Amino acid sequence: MNLVWQKFTLSNFPIQEYLATSYLHRYAAGLLRSWRQSSVLMQWGDPIAAVLLSLVYGLAPFVSTTLMGLLLAACVAFWLLLTLSDETTPRTSLVTPIHLLVLLYWGIAVVATALSPVKKAALNDLGTLTLYLLLFALCARVLRSPRLRSWIIAIYLHASLITSVYGLRQWFFGATALATWVDPESPLSKTTRVYSYLGNPNLLAGYLLPAVVFSLVAIFAWQGWSKKALALTMFIVNTSCLILTFSRGGWIGLLAAILIVMALLIYWWSVQMPPFWRTWSLPIIFGGLIGALLLAVIFVEPVRLRVVSIFADRRDSSNNFRRHVWDAVFEMIRDRPIIGIGPGHNSFNKVYPLYQHPRYTALSAYSVLLEVTVETGFIGLGCFLWLIIVSLNAGYLQLRRLRESTNVQGFWLIGAIASMVGMLAHGAVDTVWFRPEVNSLWWLMVALIASYWLPLTQDRTPEINSPNQEPAAN
Repeated sequence: MNLVWQKFTLSNFPIQEYLATSYLHRYAAGLLRSWRQSSVLMQWGDPIAAVLLSLVYGLAPFVSTTLMGLLLAACVAFWLLLTLSDETTPRTSLVTPIHLLVLLYWGIAVVATALSPVKKAALNDLGTLTLYLLLFALCARVLRSPRLRSWIIAIYLHASLITSVYGLRQWFFGATALATWVDPESPLSKTTRVYSYLGNPNLLAGYLLPAVVFSLVAIFAWQGWSKKALALTMFIVNTSCLILTFSRGGWIGLLAAILIVMALLIYWWSVQMPPFWRTWSLPIIFGGLIGALLLAVIFVEPVRLRVVSIFADRRDSSNNFRRHVWDAVFEMIRDRPIIGIGPGHNSFNKVYPLYQHPRYTALSAYSVLLEVTVETGFIGLGCFLWLIIVSLNAGYLQLRRLRESTNVQGFWLIGAIASMVGMLAHGAVDTVWFRPEVNSLWWLMVALIASYWLPLTQDRTPEINSPNQEPAAN
């Protein structure tokens, strides 16, 4: 049974043997190798790539979607340049099973585009999807370096801190609602829902969710009391701002992420714990979190009203809206269940009006899994779920490896796993996941896990066993 699971999750996939038989890898990788060896600038390829990624994750909340697209295009162009000029070795591979599943998902999206009833719209959005997937490839490459990994995470955390501070300012001094985010007949209709620079509280919650998790694990990963104090401040500010978005999906994602990060932190320290705490620490912490949530529901009226509205079904206008959209989406899936209508919101906007209920216009399916199914059918959904399972399994295996050597880099891996789970929980009832500010973070999480990957049969490398040593050069 264990062998079947390893094969399904590609845990011991012979990646080097696969690449040796790949014509694309053989003739594309290293095509410009001789030019790179004579280029002074390209000797600093990975640090330059890290600067580009820093711009993406440092500016995301503050710039337009158009500028984000240009930054993503610059990252893709530089990744292509690095790949064509690479000199890979059998010891250090830039390709993992996660890369292969990302490539498979892209291939399914290409087929869905070719068979789409709205090919022009689907082709445009296929280009956008390609940008994100190649952003993943660049991130997975750069994040292999512990130094660059920590740098990019720190850039994101500082950008999120600025975003959260402005969001808290809106809470204390008021902010004009830019859209109808609350049922006008609800007692919360006059409550301020912060949105900071992102213009939408649900989008802000999706953006801040990984920031809460990473600021929490940074308390343990960063060395020195001043850095730990900064991480604690980030955690408090980011958590407070996310809660004040009053995004129910964001709250669900936050709860899921915190539970996972607590479980993984206990797993990390379990080898050092006395038997009593090894057995009971997880139930005690889970019970404490649930107790705190119950107290908030009982004594804090805005929290109680938002939590109760989750179970109000169609009596809540937001729930009712989503139910009508989902009913139409199910009909779309029923008509094209195998390969979908093609990727992207443009395809959705072309096809959805043919199925929508009167007065229930929507730009997306309001669920990531439903959106993936609509766009690429059950084939795409199966590949997407396979990608998630392989990523989380790879993260767990590498976390176990890092725990044995007490490598502090393992805390970032904990953050990536918990953030993925939280973003999926949020995405179950919303599709802010597809917005640039959040989608770029999702692929950063997947890439972070991929950057640690080693096959089960491979001997441990210095990067895994040493918190400070750089990986072998390509």
